[in-house]
Amino acid sequence: MKYYIISGEASGDLHGSNLMKALQVQDAHAEFRFWGGDLMQAVGGTLVKHYKERAFMGFIEVIMNLSSIFKDITFCKTDIQTFKPDVIIFIDNSGFNLRIAKWARQHHFRTQYYISPQVWASRASRVKAIKRDIDAMYVILPFVESFYKKHHYKVHFVGHPLIDAIANRKQVIPEVFRKKYFLNNTPIIALLPGSRKQEIKTMLSVMLDVVDNFPEYQFVIAGAPSQDYSFYESFIKQHNVAFIPNKTYDLLSVSTAALVTSGTATLETALFKVPQVVCYKGSTISYQIAKRIITLKFISLVNLIMDKEVVTELIQNNFNKRTLKKELEAILSPKRREKMFLDYYDLEKALGGRGASEKTAKLIYQSIQK
Repeated sequence: MKYYIISGEASGDLHGSNLMKALQVQDAHAEFRFWGGDLMQAVGGTLVKHYKERAFMGFIEVIMNLSSIFKDITFCKTDIQTFKPDVIIFIDNSGFNLRIAKWARQHHFRTQYYISPQVWASRASRVKAIKRDIDAMYVILPFVESFYKKHHYKVHFVGHPLIDAIANRKQVIPEVFRKKYFLNNTPIIALLPGSRKQEIKTMLSVMLDVVDNFPEYQFVIAGAPSQDYSFYESFIKQHNVAFIPNKTYDLLSVSTAALVTSGTATLETALFKVPQVVCYKGSTISYQIAKRIITLKFISLVNLIMDKEVVTELIQNNFNKRTLKKELEAILSPKRREKMFLDYYDLEKALGGRGASEKTAKLIYQSIQK
């Protein structure tokens, strides 16, 4: 079978690569063509376009790059027609993927969606388009299944692929890890400032402001796979902090606490049982627009899944040196840490166990056999 897969950022690349591996188990003759990254490319097939080339964050940034986005959409349609896949698999990346899905339905391609667009967060009207254009939807969060049920759309809850990604990773020996990256024996506070340039600049500038207030800890920046060392260099030298590229899971496995930009990383941090403060700050215009269309009471996946405040969220103007220092002190206290650990264990139970990629691959393969 021929599979055309479209993902849009680092997390999509990770989940796409694991889905491809699982599809190869189901289909020994699987042929892949995809929009993704290095992890998907390592599995095999043809990489059409790397997510690094089209990582735009926020409403204003997207508007400024509309010309490039529409060129990509046109090219993607042409590429699909040339490849003639048996199925198109969309992974998150809703702005791009839902446009392609509408076109794909009109041209009679099979369409499958792995990891739902965040229609549950804003613009629920998009469910109508999903019901029209998507043959099957595979969701990884339990509350998303409930959301679609209210809209009379049957989806498959397959569990969260991060559970497998974390469980299957090679274990780290703390002493070896510290020695390799020239870290001392003091407790580590991980800084996860995101993956896009404008996001990292904004988040790191505030995160690093609190370093001098915690001399008994060492702060380590988790470098995103989408960015080179040169981009982080000025931050590292100015604040004398450590930097480890593309080893976020290994870093979390040896960390005492973390400051984390809102996104998938908040859930990853929780699954590693690392107490965290969730942070987010966007451009003023983007934030004002988001505040008016997003209907959720939380922004972090941890709190959304648990439907309560497990981790503190510092958003926009509340994300500043004073509040960040206060909340970091709180998660370093024994009482707060114990409560967060218990909530983290309940969170993992709610995510449905292991095997998300395998379940999804099996359902996709069975559906295109019919």
